[in-house]
This record gives sequence, C-alpha cells and structure tokens, in this order.
Amino acid sequence: MADRVTVIGWDGSPLTAAARSALAAATLVAGAAHHLALPEVPSSAERIRLGSLDLAARRIAAHRGTAVVLADGDPGFFGVVRTLRAPQHGLEIEVVPAVSSVAAAFARAGMPWDDARIVVAHSRDLRRAVNVCRAHTKVAVLTSPGAGPAELALLLGAVHRTFVICEELGTDRERVTVLTSDKVADHTWRDPNVVISIGGPRTAPVPVGPGPGGPVRGAALQGGGWIAGRDPAAGVRGWARPAGEYAPAQGRFGEGESAQLRALQLARLGPRVGDLVWDIGAGSGAAAVEAAGFGAAVIAVDRDAAACDRAAAAARRHGVQLQVVNGTAPYILEDLPEPDVVRVGGGGAAVVAACAARRPERIVAHAPTRDAAEAIGAALTDGGYTVECALIQSVELDTSTASAWGERERAVVFLLCGHRLPRA
Repeated sequence: MADRVTVIGWDGSPLTAAARSALAAATLVAGAAHHLALPEVPSSAERIRLGSLDLAARRIAAHRGTAVVLADGDPGFFGVVRTLRAPQHGLEIEVVPAVSSVAAAFARAGMPWDDARIVVAHSRDLRRAVNVCRAHTKVAVLTSPGAGPAELALLLGAVHRTFVICEELGTDRERVTVLTSDKVADHTWRDPNVVISIGGPRTAPVPVGPGPGGPVRGAALQGGGWIAGRDPAAGVRGWARPAGEYAPAQGRFGEGESAQLRALQLARLGPRVGDLVWDIGAGSGAAAVEAAGFGAAVIAVDRDAAACDRAAAAARRHGVQLQVVNGTAPYILEDLPEPDVVRVGGGGAAVVAACAARRPERIVAHAPTRDAAEAIGAALTDGGYTVECALIQSVELDTSTASAWGERERAVVFLLCGHRLPRA
C-alpha cells in the first residue's frame, strides 16, 4: 500500500505550499493530462493518466511509495475523494482542497449559490438532471461528455431557462456565456464546463457581475436564506390542502379531486427530486402543485383551457414550477418527455393504457364505479403492472356550528395504483 496518498485540488491558481511539498515528495502522480503537465510534477515520478478511478485506486493501493492525485476544483465535492476512500481500496488520504468548479462558476457570474440545487449529469441518466432544471429556479449542472449544455437544452424542450455556461474554468481558455436554452443547441461547447440554469416565476432579472469572460447579465433569486438549496419555508405548509386554497372562486374541487383521495394518490406516487410527474386531467392543479412541492418536475395536462389557467395560477400562488399543457389525452401525450410516475385524473382505461405504454414506475387513477375500476385494472395488468385497488369513502363535516356537526359532502371512489420495477 502507498505510504501516503495526498489528493490535491487544482483550480488554475498557483499551488499552495502544502501542495507543492506533497508533489515534491511524490513517487507516483495521477491526474488528467493538464495536471500531469504542471511543472511541479517530479520528472522521476511514475505517472497515471486518470480514466477509470477504480483502476487508478487499485494501482495506487499497490504502489510502494508516496502518491499524489491531482483533480480539478474541490476533490471532495462530487470528486475523486469518494472513490479513493471506498473500503475496498483501503487508502488513507489527505486532502488539499481548492475552489470547486461550482463555486468558481457562480463567482464568475457574480451570483450567490447557497440557494441552488447542484446535480451531476451523465449521459446514462441525463433526464434526472433535466428534471431538476424543470422543477427548480436555480440549478448548477456539472456536465460530462454527451451530457453537456446542448443535450440539457434539447431535453428541456419548451421549458425555457437562462443558461450561464462556464467553459474550462481556471485555464487561459476560460469562457463564460449567457444564452436562453432554446439557443444553446446551436453552439459547440468545450469540456469541461459547468451550466447554471436560471428561470421560473420566482426569479427576477438583476445584473450579474463581470468575470474573466467579460460582463455577464442573467437572473438571480432575491434575498438571503438559512439553509442550502430550496428553503423549505418558502412554500405553503402541508399538503392535501382543501379546495379553497386552489379554487377560491368556486370553493369546490372537480370530481375525483377530494383532499383525501389526493393524499392517497400522492402517497402512492411518492414524487421526489429528479422525477418527472405527469398529471393527466389536472383540473384545479392541486395534485400537480403538491407533487411539485416535493421537488419533482411536473407536467399538468388538461383538455380544458380554463382548467389549465387555474393550474398555472395555483402554481404561481404556491411558488412552484409547473409546465401546463392544454390538450386531449391520450393524443397529446405522444410528444411529452418520459415520466417517472403518472396520475390519471381523467380519461379512464384508454388513457391509463397509453400511460402504461410509456413504462413509468407507478400510475395512480380513480374510478367512480366497479366496472370502470376493473377496466382500469385490466389496462394496468396488460401493461405489466401489479395492481392495487381500494374502495375509499370520505365524509366531510361542517364544523361551523359547534353544537351540531352536519355532513357537508360524501365521496365514494375506487383508488387504483399500478406498480412496476424502477428504471435501471
């Protein structure tokens, strides 16, 4: 095993005294080509060009001497430290950090980043990073070849964001560019790069300070906070809220939109950050808004233009991101990106079957009669889903009179949920 392993972060600035001392004593140095070309790397040291981190870690573990691993930015932040510290390698390491590429990107843009979501994009699961950009107003994306700015923009489609693209940070070829996402795919971008995605109803245009790439202007969230990422106090407390919070003008939900049914539907769907939720037959938008409140990206679909307007207004009131699509299912679904979970609020078995063909992990639906429930259950089973069905009865009481609570509304509905194995 190597006598000592030092991991050195490099952000383009001169190496610290501790980093130079570790390099001077190194008998093995691992890093990318531009790291191995640094003048501080001893000519006598064995050199490893980093490709597979696991393979490099095994070679370092077998080395007899002093090893140094060079990495861009802060190696403990989505970097090599996690792999090198894996139990199977048995390495004890020291870390000399540098400014992370995310911190550098926001510094170049002159923007705060304690309120940002940070994701890593790989070609195999790029859609998760895209869904976070759909759902959140400030996201930093650490890209990779095949999962860069152009691919992010293409998958965002009609959801427009402002991209701050920071290429080759810390080098003499550094460049910072600001474009709307619909223009990003028209350009070729150099690796490595970091993309800052900005946009949504809770952002406001402000000047962004100049960096080495020249003056940059974009958009930033206003105000300070107390916790990194999205402030959980920014939204409305609770979920499965009553009709008056979503449809104040009418004070009522449409058929199948009771708070009790919605609570069970959301519990079965389990929307989370990185997911894309389809809400078909969104109605008031209550289920879509609450799914977005869990951090998921949501597309709300309804054939009624007025319902679409209500859903969009509800999203604005509750401070969440929502893409609203006016169209009739199942035909409108053909052009939508792949969902992770789906709520079918209208359309019956035909819409459920069309959703099942897209293979989301879970589908929830409801039916007013047993015959309709059996038809939906058959559509789910034919689509390869395990089916759960329950008859739900809820009674809402009028509590305005303390002495005599009377029955205000009664609802009886079949709740169906189809489960399949999660995506690989």
